[in-house]
Amino acid sequence: MVSFSLFFALGVWLLQQQAALPAWGAFWPLAALPLFIPGGGKMWTRMLRITLLSLSALCMGYAYAAWVAQHRLAEHLPDEWQGKDILVSGIVATMPHPHERGLRFTFDVEQVLTAGAQVPQRIQLATYDADTGQTLEVHAGERWQFTVRLKQIHGTANPGGFDFEAWALERGLAASGYVHTKGNNRKLAEAAYLPPYLIERMRESVRAHFQKTLGDAPYAGILIALAIGDQASITQTDWRLFTRTGVNHLMSISGLHITMLSGLFFALTYRLWRRSARLTLRFPARKAASIVGLAAALCYTLLSGFEIPAQRTLYMLSAFAVMLLSSRNHAPSQMLAIALLVVLFADPWAVLAPGFWLSFGAVALIFYVTANRIGRPHWLKEYGKVQWAMTIGLIPPLLALFQQLSLVSPLANAFAIPLVSLVVVPLTLLGTLPPLEWMLYLAQQAMALCMWLLHMLDGLPHAVWIQHAPPAWSIATGMLGALWILAPRGTPLRMAGLVLMLPMFLLVPEVPPQNSARIIVFDVGQGLAVAVQTHSHALLFDAGPDFPGEADSGNRILVPALHALGINRLDGLVLSHDDSDHIGGAASVLQALPATWVATSLRPGHLLLEGASVQRCAEEMHWEWDGIRFDMLHPAQETAVPQRLHDNDQSCVLRISTDDQHVLLTGDIERGSEARLLQWHADALPATVLVVPHHGSKSSSSEAFLSAVAPRHAIFTTGYINRFHHPAPEVVQRYVAHGAQLWRSDRDGALSLDMTVQGIAITAYRQSHRRYWMHRNTAPPPP
Repeated sequence: MVSFSLFFALGVWLLQQQAALPAWGAFWPLAALPLFIPGGGKMWTRMLRITLLSLSALCMGYAYAAWVAQHRLAEHLPDEWQGKDILVSGIVATMPHPHERGLRFTFDVEQVLTAGAQVPQRIQLATYDADTGQTLEVHAGERWQFTVRLKQIHGTANPGGFDFEAWALERGLAASGYVHTKGNNRKLAEAAYLPPYLIERMRESVRAHFQKTLGDAPYAGILIALAIGDQASITQTDWRLFTRTGVNHLMSISGLHITMLSGLFFALTYRLWRRSARLTLRFPARKAASIVGLAAALCYTLLSGFEIPAQRTLYMLSAFAVMLLSSRNHAPSQMLAIALLVVLFADPWAVLAPGFWLSFGAVALIFYVTANRIGRPHWLKEYGKVQWAMTIGLIPPLLALFQQLSLVSPLANAFAIPLVSLVVVPLTLLGTLPPLEWMLYLAQQAMALCMWLLHMLDGLPHAVWIQHAPPAWSIATGMLGALWILAPRGTPLRMAGLVLMLPMFLLVPEVPPQNSARIIVFDVGQGLAVAVQTHSHALLFDAGPDFPGEADSGNRILVPALHALGINRLDGLVLSHDDSDHIGGAASVLQALPATWVATSLRPGHLLLEGASVQRCAEEMHWEWDGIRFDMLHPAQETAVPQRLHDNDQSCVLRISTDDQHVLLTGDIERGSEARLLQWHADALPATVLVVPHHGSKSSSSEAFLSAVAPRHAIFTTGYINRFHHPAPEVVQRYVAHGAQLWRSDRDGALSLDMTVQGIAITAYRQSHRRYWMHRNTAPPPP
């Protein structure tokens, strides 16, 4: 069973690495391989039996995942209905979450009222407050009629970044859009009396109850997350603290909380049931306790909104309960193997989630260090043993998934696990009942104590280890080393396992050689962020846009990608001008990656410049790193800059050169600045690669400017179906006429430029890391 489950999981994982879905039907016949296993008990027949069973399991996992994916991808929004007004009616499927100008929620479409329109059954919608100040009040479970404008699911595509398209596919979302404020929007019914919607209404009422009771209490959002799994209620600052101290797994409805609550109900039921001879004779106490424990887990999972991570825990507990009810003894490894199968049958995309690997890995480690041991140690000693196993055993997956380790995590978890799981969570759950709402104040005080202790640990020097992304093979050897270290007492040379873990830390990513540079034009939607790495230096030009809520390009895209490259500080940061789509992620970048200096055209005293070593962007500013020359061509010296110039025209313009290869970064300059560059720096304008000015707007890329630059490659950094309609079709045609090869971040994802004296090679992330669920943008292809 164990080998079958592992190879089935391997088949599912292999399918999720494919650039296109295969014909899944061709793999089902291979599942019949065990029928050809010869009889007999000879060694070679046993080996053949194991091999055929493993191959069969792999093919079954691969084919099953492909079959489920084909059914999920069958629903889509046709190209011709993107951006059109469509009248639909349906049910608000999830409790709405506020954003800066309205609400965001999932909507289940019941009927499409616009003739000829095709709309997927489940879509993600946002409302925006009208200019008149009117707000659309929407609540979970209500039936509404909306006029919507939709687009196909499309996320940014960057190395080390969050894959929104995979996330949406896993949750069945096939389109996203917004409610038109001037459309025919009206409520049709107060409630849809179906279990999923009633549960969402209950969750929203619990959130409202907490907000009313606690008001502006500092940790109200954390208690809401612990009660109903609403992680959006936790601030980005708090999430950062939890991540740095290694307790982020505790601060929502996690597998640990569900398991502990289930275990609590199991223990209480078992203790009470066995006191009654009549009940015990009718039904064994252990089986009764397993049913009650599973029911408690189910209720808590439903309260959390039946989110994917909570589902995985429920499926694992269900597998354990079924095996207890079957009156058979099972090895812990068999129980975990069955749970693995249940999870993957329910959700083949689970293998893409970090929580999948961490949750199964943590449980496997607990079994590894506690199961099949002689004698029963003191519970405190066993708790310490488990904490030691988590600390050592999870190092390889944490480095692989997040490129960082919390060095204070053992201490933080030592007090946070009992305090949060045994005090805060029970008080919070009891506080959901109106007569017991006073318990929320106790939970708030307990949480305040926990946060104070976490801040103390976070303030310690070197609380977090941050490094590059290790090679895949070093993760495998590191895992073997961790298991060797955690092997039972008496295993020879256990500490030799440290040698196998060293490559994860010592093997750093290859850096560009002298006279070369690696340049990454990130896909940040409608905005700009470009990283430049030379042999021993790193520069970031702009930091992309701000996103709704507390997320931004810095913490969502740039910091993870730069850490994966082994960049932990910046030698320079250029903020071209004061537009939110260029500096929206700068605060997060500066917080995570200190910069030696900042060059900018931002006004003196800007909040982003506090405490930084600031230089004004100006022509004649230049420097050289590792054989790569950097020349600032614009704006003019500060004393000569007219104050009436628009911010776009004060954009920093940077030229990066090695030998006769040049890359030109132009920010958002418009025709006036282009004319000035032609007048004063015409000889410095020719470039191999041009990052197109102002995302390809009509106000830039003049004919004269293009003639002077004569780029072989032109990169448009634009958001998918953006509200500015960038790039303008006439501008695109202008570049085509000049013979430039066109690249677009909304179609190609992040673009990696390997710059040497011989030339510049460009690689598109959506091509080099293609996955079958990735959206295929219908933007005109390069000529």
